[in-house]
Amino acid sequence: MSQAFSENLPEVLKTVRTKPLLVLRETVPPLYIVGATPNAFRRIGVVAGGSFEGERLSGVVVSGNDWQDVRRDNCTKLDVRLLLKTTDDALIVMTYQCLRAGEGNTLAQSDRGEPVEPASYYFRFIALFETADRKYDWINRIVAIGIGDRLADGPLYNVFEVL
Repeated sequence: MSQAFSENLPEVLKTVRTKPLLVLRETVPPLYIVGATPNAFRRIGVVAGGSFEGERLSGVVVSGNDWQDVRRDNCTKLDVRLLLKTTDDALIVMTYQCLRAGEGNTLAQSDRGEPVEPASYYFRFIALFETADRKYDWINRIVAIGIGDRLADGPLYNVFEVL
């Protein structure tokens, strides 16, 4: 893109602004290893629980699924669907797609539940939400991004609303 072209962009299109939405901690028991399918090496995680906390909403992870495609380029693509329950009993569906990439050794250590420095690999996601609860209706119209770390019993994410 030419510099002249980018200079003419409206200010709102020149940067991405975010604000903290929540910190999410998921509990994921050992993965089910489906293996090498025609599409990818597939693993499936059952999200057994967890919790989330933020300024505008907090609660627990009721359940979910984490479908993983382990690719040949040292990257794993996650397709996750969660059911969240807020402290005031609202139900929120959270879906996100994630990429976790890094050196083979780093990812192998992480997959074994061994501690890995979060800055040593790439672990990012994009998320959308759905709810029928009027109090949280605003969440139906936002996009969120997250930065993660894979701990021994599941991921930890810091999640930001894209403004």
